[in-house]
Amino acid sequence: MTTQDFASSPPPSAPPRLPPRRRLASLRAIVALILREMATSYGRSPGGYLWAILEPVAGIALLSLVFSALMRSPALGVNFQMFYATGMLPFIMFTSIQAKVSTALGYSKPLLAYPTVTYLDSLIARFLLDMMTKLLVSYILLVGIALFYETRITPDLPVIIEAYALTALLGLGIGTLNCYIGTRFPVYRQAWGIMMRPMFIISGIFFLYEAIPAPYDDYLWYNPLMHVIGLMRSGFYPTYDAIYVSVPFVLLCSLVPLALGLVLLRRYHTDLLAM
Repeated sequence: MTTQDFASSPPPSAPPRLPPRRRLASLRAIVALILREMATSYGRSPGGYLWAILEPVAGIALLSLVFSALMRSPALGVNFQMFYATGMLPFIMFTSIQAKVSTALGYSKPLLAYPTVTYLDSLIARFLLDMMTKLLVSYILLVGIALFYETRITPDLPVIIEAYALTALLGLGIGTLNCYIGTRFPVYRQAWGIMMRPMFIISGIFFLYEAIPAPYDDYLWYNPLMHVIGLMRSGFYPTYDAIYVSVPFVLLCSLVPLALGLVLLRRYHTDLLAM
């Protein structure tokens, strides 16, 4: 090829974008999956969404009752309900989102046979619905506690939003990777459930990170839930300076599993659906 031919040749074309019609079809599929999830998860059981509120209410009430009988005041503030709510609500959001996302393929398997519905639509639908549900529940509980009890808190909205965003992203990342591993190796779901049971105790719901003696504080620092719960509490208690919180560490624990899970699902989702 001569220099003139090279100069007259057209430049390489950009990667093809998703056509508007395909984007619209994907959006419709996500909305349809969300409506289906709402009907099956909350529409069939008596009480529906009421149980999503009663579950954390019962847990917070039980913790407050037990620890108020043992201690005169919580580790932060003056109200036991608010202290345990700021720890339990992020934990519940993480565990629920990762559980919903990790079972997205199996839950939507009959619908994934249609060409307009993709595995990514299923992941996004389950993530969005569960995140919005847990945010609504958190808002109701936190506002209710602040209205009915003396809490002496000063909410910092940007910090609270950051804590919830990191919690949701962490649940999405872990859930996406677990979606591949759990579908490929079903026994992994039981193993993961066993590994998650101690997390309720070692994630800082009952205590502050600063109260952990050495060398155990160094070990628990690598629990990303400890960071998001600490960040959450710093958003409600202005006197609490959670200097141990590392946002880059939480992002690392979220984005690496998310990227790896998406790569594996894109490569093997057809094989997983055939299992």
